[in-house]
Amino acid sequence: MSDKSTLPGLSRRNFLILAASTLLLACEGRDSRSRAPRIGLALGGGGAKGFAHIPILETLDNMGARPHAIAGTSIGAVIGALYAAGHSGSAIHAMVDQFFVDKQAPEQQILPLPKSFRWLDFLDPALDSGGLLDSNDFVSFLGEQMAARRFRDLKIPLKVMTADLWSGEPVVIESGELLAAVQASIALPGLFPPVDLNGRTLVDGGVANPLPYNLLFDECDIVIAVDVSGDRTSNGNDGLSFAGVLMHSFQIMSENILAGMLAQRQPDIFIKPDIRDVRVLEFYKAEQIFIAAKPAARTLETKLKTAMRKFDSRPGCSRSQAV
Repeated sequence: MSDKSTLPGLSRRNFLILAASTLLLACEGRDSRSRAPRIGLALGGGGAKGFAHIPILETLDNMGARPHAIAGTSIGAVIGALYAAGHSGSAIHAMVDQFFVDKQAPEQQILPLPKSFRWLDFLDPALDSGGLLDSNDFVSFLGEQMAARRFRDLKIPLKVMTADLWSGEPVVIESGELLAAVQASIALPGLFPPVDLNGRTLVDGGVANPLPYNLLFDECDIVIAVDVSGDRTSNGNDGLSFAGVLMHSFQIMSENILAGMLAQRQPDIFIKPDIRDVRVLEFYKAEQIFIAAKPAARTLETKLKTAMRKFDSRPGCSRSQAV
């Protein structure tokens, strides 16, 4: 005898199996409590100010909060590549202390580095290539610090933000040669030459997307965006050098782009370390930057704990019901 409550042509047994399967699939898709949240980490550009990303990474390490994916622009791509390759936040901190902090150098020195890799090594003429300085030495140095050569070698998926010089379109690189992509992402217009890659002429990702947190929404549950653009103050007596005007103008442009992005959709956690009066190439101020970033790192810890609690308490099926 057929049961009229079931669908036509479907037996009670098959109907119950179908209903149970549908419920289990729904639970599998809805149950946020059956796994840890997938954390997306976006690291913005800012030259030397990007060292503020490192205390953020150290905080994530201390919390045991391993990112599911990372997206980075410019210095954010550099730090992100090192972290995605397997370096801990503390290891990157130690690397900076060793290679970028020269406590004996006068503050007037622009970029203290090891004797084998000092500022003058950058001063190869690059004007014919569309920039003032050659970034090849830095990229070679970066390659010496990690074994990964291609994106597939990374331990955490990484998206590197660059921009097409001619169209201005954002170009996201997440496969192929890692160092070439990073070199393109740091190709600050006017400072470093553009990079020809995959048939396009690429420049610093800040031209199109200075903080690419929007790349992480589809695959991550909690998206963290770290803005290291910092702030500059002026007493009206600052010298208006060519480089100073160029760098500050680029920063203003990037800040305007980011403001538009935030107006459309904000990340789950937005962190902006209070970094003041640090110029793009003042890498010797690493210690000052680390100190300035500590309050922001503590803020991240608080906000991330709250976000993880909210994630764990979202409505859905119980753990025992999940597949």
